[in-house]
Formats: sequence, structure tokens, C-alpha cells
Amino acid sequence: MTAQDERLTAYEVREARDHGDRDACFAVRREVFVVEQNVPAEIEYDPYDETAVHVLAVRADGLPLGTGRLLHGDDALGKTGADASVGSLGRLAVTKAARGLGVGAALVRAIEDAARARGLTAVDLHAQTHATGFYERLGYEAYGPEFPDAGIPHRAMRRTL
Repeated sequence: MTAQDERLTAYEVREARDHGDRDACFAVRREVFVVEQNVPAEIEYDPYDETAVHVLAVRADGLPLGTGRLLHGDDALGKTGADASVGSLGRLAVTKAARGLGVGAALVRAIEDAARARGLTAVDLHAQTHATGFYERLGYEAYGPEFPDAGIPHRAMRRTL
């Protein structure tokens, strides 16, 4: 790998630190979900964004590459059932340019770290069915029937931490 290639693929994953980081997270979600997948913007952003833990993958030059969020506490209960020790991973998105670089896996691991730091024992998610293999490789197991979300087929999955 050349030095230039390394600069293009080097990135960090961190919890969003400020409004600028959150705006970068929302920009990635807009690019991936609203533009690429035609998810209506009015359902992509929700009140959970106010209290969620947002994670951001960003290159050294500031270019956002991916994002995801963790719901925990009362916010997660509607997604995970009645177990307050389970967090909900959602809104995982990686830009086209960053796919295949390991950004998605790094984001999932950062969300799991954030869940552990908050005392959670498991993480649930609703995976688009085409992405279930990705999550299975990271230790998630599917459960329950397939269901539509924003017109896209999904499966519920969980990983014990």
C-alpha cells in the first residue's frame, strides 16, 4: 500500500463529540438512507436522535465515512422489549466510497463498546435482510420473522456482550 492509499483509508471511529460530529452523522445517513435507499427523510430522523449515542467514522481530513447509533435505557425498550439491559444498534450507514474498508465492522464494535460502558449486556438490531450475513460474521444471531421497515425487508438480530 502506498502512502497515498494509506491516507485515503486511514480513519478513526469515535463517539460524536459535538454538534459538528452529529451533523456529520446525519449527513452520512442522508446520503445512504434518504438518497441511495429512498427512505423518507421524515422517518429517517426521529426523537431518539436527541438521546442516542452516535458514533462516527471519519478520515484524518475530516471526511465522514460512516455512522451508527445506540439507544439505551427507556429509549431502547420500545426496540428491544422489556429488558433494560439490552441496547439497540441502529442507523448503521457507510458511504459508498468507504465500503469494503472495514468501517462498518469498526462502527459496530464501537457501538458495542459504548453499550458495555453503559452496563448493557446485549445489543439488538433490525438488519436489512441483505446485511444479515455481515452481522452474523460479527456474532449476531437472527430471531423472529422477516418484517418490513421503511419498505425494506428486515430481520431482528441480537448479540450478547
